[in-house]
Amino acid sequence: MMSKKVVQIILVFMVVLFLIPLFAMPGLTDEMVDGAQLFEANCAGCHVNGGNIIRRGKNLKRRAMEKHGYTSVETIADLVTYGKGNMSAYGDRLTAPEIQAVSEYVLQQSQKNWQS
Repeated sequence: MMSKKVVQIILVFMVVLFLIPLFAMPGLTDEMVDGAQLFEANCAGCHVNGGNIIRRGKNLKRRAMEKHGYTSVETIADLVTYGKGNMSAYGDRLTAPEIQAVSEYVLQQSQKNWQS
């Protein structure tokens, strides 16, 4: 059983993760959407460098993306919009241009296997 202190730390961490997007992109408009910034603000908490801290095999590396059928901007955008399994849906948090931008970024990075 977890101690109260551990539970409190986890709750504070989760609150901070949900508040970061509110403060990280105050001037973002549909005209200037940056997939990398959106990824850092909304996805990197679980998918640091294309990995997955929740389910190791469900990462964003090229091999896993191909294995699970996420090989186009459209399929990635659907996953971002509607979520699946442990992954939350972001269709109510991100605009269509933001989903498009982050999906393009994820596809581009996965094709490079998250190497610079």
